Amino acid sequence: MTNYAKTKIGNEPRTELHDVLSLTGAEISINNLPAGGSVPFVHSHKDNEEIYAIVDGRGKFVIDGKDVELEKGDWVRIDPAAKRQIFAASDSALSFICIQTKSGSLENFTATDAIIEK
Repeated sequence: MTNYAKTKIGNEPRTELHDVLSLTGAEISINNLPAGGSVPFVHSHKDNEEIYAIVDGRGKFVIDGKDVELEKGDWVRIDPAAKRQIFAASDSALSFICIQTKSGSLENFTATDAIIEK
């Protein structure tokens, strides 16, 4: 048994990494929306906050009825209870990474969690 997992991502509309990487502390998905496309539903969560990294393109979120413009390089954190939906711009595809973690579960940051090996 190894202490790591590796995978390669293509250009699929959505790839969830929980199974292929055996994730135990986060849900991560890689998403590609075509120009004018969207996630086809409004949603919220019971426990998980979401962190979105916009990798390429332009679009917008509608979060609790408010438009939030998106472009490459943006990062957005959304509380679990917020109602959200993401859209690609009509003239631009949108590629993003979504990371879900249980809100309030982080106990240590890298500097306090790291063990320096000799």
